[in-house]
Amino acid sequence: MIGKTMKAIQIHEFGGPEVLKYEDVPMPEVGPGEVLVRVKTIGINPPDWYLRDGYKALPPEWRPQVAFPLILGTDISGVVEAVSDDVQGFAVGDEVYSMVRFFSVGESRAYAQYVSMPVQDLALKPRGIDHVQAAGAPMSLLTVWQFMVEVGHDAPNPLQPERHVPVPLKERRVVVNGAAGGVGHFAVQVAKLKGAYVIAIASGRHGALLRDLGADEVIDYTRTPPEDVVHDADLVLDTLGGAASRRFLSTLKRGGALFPVFPLGFNAGDEAKELGITVSTAQVRSSGAQLAQLAPLLADGTLKTVIDSTYPLAAARQAHERAAKGHIQGKIVLTVD
Repeated sequence: MIGKTMKAIQIHEFGGPEVLKYEDVPMPEVGPGEVLVRVKTIGINPPDWYLRDGYKALPPEWRPQVAFPLILGTDISGVVEAVSDDVQGFAVGDEVYSMVRFFSVGESRAYAQYVSMPVQDLALKPRGIDHVQAAGAPMSLLTVWQFMVEVGHDAPNPLQPERHVPVPLKERRVVVNGAAGGVGHFAVQVAKLKGAYVIAIASGRHGALLRDLGADEVIDYTRTPPEDVVHDADLVLDTLGGAASRRFLSTLKRGGALFPVFPLGFNAGDEAKELGITVSTAQVRSSGAQLAQLAPLLADGTLKTVIDSTYPLAAARQAHERAAKGHIQGKIVLTVD
């Protein structure tokens, strides 16, 4: 691969979507324990634009140091192009999907025609779905699974000192805030799959979709503040998080749990303790093993990836502009020639 180039989206500085540049870059090489994938599709996720703008939402002391130029992105679906001599279980031509090297800031490099990755991040693409649907799944679905079902790794949680522990879902009242988004639409499906009564919170235009995905109730937050009508919930998964998560404390029964996906700006402190509510968050990590476990559920339609829109890789700027408008239904995916 030495001397060969490929197309990728790079940034040379932090900023808005305008800093995304479609450029020639060196092809990645395959190191020990790695697989090279020819990328067909790339799923877009919030960490992509957090990194693009320099993690402005984080306190300055938390902002990671990176070297430019930088290729964004973590989620891919594609075809194995080459494997290291020490890799078993994958062969050239296999269709695969992955969340690449997460959480390693700036090292995933998925907005590209080719990407190399540790074999443990990789799984065979679910049969029966296309590359667009496959690339839309990894980070969002792994986030839901690791928050709600099984953490699946022993990596330290930088967001809290204690280990995140999922709670039982069967026959529990589970609330999903931001239910139509990337994480939210999978959370509705997983909660239902595990036997929960699911209350989905989203704008009214998403109501039909969320009922199709299994929601028992849909609350249109543009008409009714959810904290005014939801009571005695066992779990709230707040996919939006932040300071506004506090409003969900009143919706939970004693012994319930609040899981904010984005916990910064929210500290329940003594209030949650007095109410008998557990507040906990997780840091999603790459897991080829979990993606392999989830593949049959995607393959047979038990879990579905909803696609908001697709853009060519060269139009990554427009894809990020679409994301900035908000109210995304499912996932935005880039396609690669």
